[in-house]
Amino acid sequence: MGFMLNAEALKDYQPNRYPFLMIDCVTDVEPGKYAKGYKNLSNNEWYFPIHFPGRPNMPGALQLEAMAQMLTVAITTQEGLKGMVTHALQHTVRFRKEVLPGECLQIEAYVDSWRRGICKGHATGYTNSTIACEADMLITIPEILEQFLPK
Repeated sequence: MGFMLNAEALKDYQPNRYPFLMIDCVTDVEPGKYAKGYKNLSNNEWYFPIHFPGRPNMPGALQLEAMAQMLTVAITTQEGLKGMVTHALQHTVRFRKEVLPGECLQIEAYVDSWRRGICKGHATGYTNSTIACEADMLITIPEILEQFLPK
């Protein structure tokens, strides 16, 4: 069992801020292994009025971003990586169902491997105990990766 990061504490490990911070709380994190938490989706999220009028749902790109941010926390909570900026290298994502206002997007992100500044991982997002989205991701910390690139 790891530790928890509330809405303010997670900002130490995740560089995004409102309106692009897509996670509200990290309920459990074991550095270098996994991070679990959620995004509460209230009716007044900035994207619901425009995506789509009369049938609001969370855009797929933001679902992916939420999963990537949770994976980032699993990486940056490791010793010496607090506050490091990450970049996406590659994502493969599957959307299973719409994520609607009033729901809670529960996210579990796992590190499959971490070497030379590159994280290979996967995440799953759930609403009402049903898979809403899932992704395989490659994320890098450029500051570390650059040390291993040929000059």
